Amino acid sequence: MAVAPAAVAAGERLGDLLLREGLITREAMDRALQEQKTSGMRIGYNLVKLGFINEVELTRMLARQFRMPAVDLTNFEVDARIAKLIPSELAQRHLVLPLKREGRTLTVAMADPSDLGVIDDLKFITRYDIFPVIAGEYTLRNAVDKHYGENTDDALQNILDDIDDDDGDVEVVEERDEEVSASVLAAAIDDAPVVKLINGILTDAVKKGASDIHFECYEHEMRVRYRIDGALQEVMKPPMKLKAALISRFKIMSNLNIAERRVPQDGRIKLKIGKKVIDYRVSTLPTLFGEKVVLRILDKGNLTLDLEKFGIEPRAESDLMEAVANPYGMVLVTGPTGSGKTTTLYSALSKVNNIDVNIMTAEDPVEYNIFGINQVLVRTDIGLTFAAALKAFLRQDPNIIMIGEIRDLETGGIAIKAALTGHLVMSTLHTNSAPETVTRLMDMGLEPFNVASALNLVLAQRLVRKICNTCRARYEPDALELNAAKLKPDMTFRSLMYTDEAIQNMKRMATKDAAPIVKDFNLDTTIAEMPFFRGRGCDACAGSGMKGRQGLYEVMLMTPKVRKLVMQSVGAAEIQKGAVEDGMLTLRMDGLLKVMKGICTLDQVIRETAA
Repeated sequence: MAVAPAAVAAGERLGDLLLREGLITREAMDRALQEQKTSGMRIGYNLVKLGFINEVELTRMLARQFRMPAVDLTNFEVDARIAKLIPSELAQRHLVLPLKREGRTLTVAMADPSDLGVIDDLKFITRYDIFPVIAGEYTLRNAVDKHYGENTDDALQNILDDIDDDDGDVEVVEERDEEVSASVLAAAIDDAPVVKLINGILTDAVKKGASDIHFECYEHEMRVRYRIDGALQEVMKPPMKLKAALISRFKIMSNLNIAERRVPQDGRIKLKIGKKVIDYRVSTLPTLFGEKVVLRILDKGNLTLDLEKFGIEPRAESDLMEAVANPYGMVLVTGPTGSGKTTTLYSALSKVNNIDVNIMTAEDPVEYNIFGINQVLVRTDIGLTFAAALKAFLRQDPNIIMIGEIRDLETGGIAIKAALTGHLVMSTLHTNSAPETVTRLMDMGLEPFNVASALNLVLAQRLVRKICNTCRARYEPDALELNAAKLKPDMTFRSLMYTDEAIQNMKRMATKDAAPIVKDFNLDTTIAEMPFFRGRGCDACAGSGMKGRQGLYEVMLMTPKVRKLVMQSVGAAEIQKGAVEDGMLTLRMDGLLKVMKGICTLDQVIRETAA
């Protein structure tokens, strides 16, 4: 008759438990404790390392001690995609390893599952519910080293293996200045292994749809991150010995001064990758432990000039195109850096880029070159500012002028005068909303009557991450989430200042990719009746529940009511109220429509917009 194992006393230490069960001797215990003082490892690790106990037996006792299930990692193969859910630094510091994902639950092997702080950190970083299981520390440490150790060669080989043979060689297209020292150094570095690493990363980033590549130097390590769909993702950690070679290689490719490490530098690389020509805007910045290099990827092949694909509502798009079609006046696009302002301006310009129109732009930098548009690169170091370029444009018989940004009174004043004298002027500003753009212009010193007369339209925009179509599911938001959005279950869309036209537009915009729209939806539909969606996490979205990006747009047409309010120099709140009464959707209102369509989450809208 089998004897049931003795119960584990609360708080009983592992060593005492093993002694009581007769699995180790007192001498083995003392030897392991002595080893612990020198190695710093836990006693269980030392007992296995010294051969005093079988790790399977040790794991069984750990499971009894913590009252948790155990796993034998020697018989478990971890999927590399699952391992990427936890950052390398966190996995190595706390000795944790993700094993499998089921729905919103991530099973994680831990040596110390009693550390609730680590479990909370894992839940926050991965956005999954964490199910901890016990694993032997000796095998777990080896498994973590295998999946998260410094294996740059393997990571590089994986990148190079993923590159299609059709991509061909990577070739620098732009010419370099003919300096002997630079040419000799370039030839020397072309033979170094670092070239394969850089070319592999540059190509891999383009294939994965990254917008930026970050090379960052820290005290004891380097890391490479891609920005994909607005979020940074770590891809590898090159050896520190490659730091100087990597930075020098980038500087040579972008024709920068490789000897200057004390000041920021900006350059440009043009590469031919297979049949595609890709521009990279390069920026170096001296940091505490070396120079940080950031590359902005300008892939014209990914440039989408159709605003409807970004989710602009029909009424808003109609107002924008009507304003751009005017022979004179001003159209302003506002939003934070990286919100897609330049793409919106290019989209509008592409609609009016005809053979009978002279279009001139002043940009810093010129991100995409478009046939039929005369583009000027602003260079403040030689006096070619936005204001200077704008003055020169007016002597070039322009029909449409685009200024990269209105930064000061001089540029704003010239732009207003150009808009009032028969030219269509388009530009950007950094403000939080469309109504605030008007007050910002007046704060610069521009007269209210000039602003009211010149402006045709102001568009504010944001970019939010889209819910993955593959794993999208409906859910009920809790009170905390609704409170963060300043919503109550019994609130109706009528109380949120929506219009009947906005509701009809929403129904017309329902696409096969969007979630089903409630057929009888109307202004009296409450928040409690509104469908909410989020992604569960799947292979298509790498477990994040998000894939792609979506635009939120606040398009303020200068109606007679709005012009009158601007002339009266009222505040942004009064201007917004008047614009909404004339049919404008605020960023938050547009965001809620996208939430109902199942395009983005309520959390994304809360993060990017104000109530």
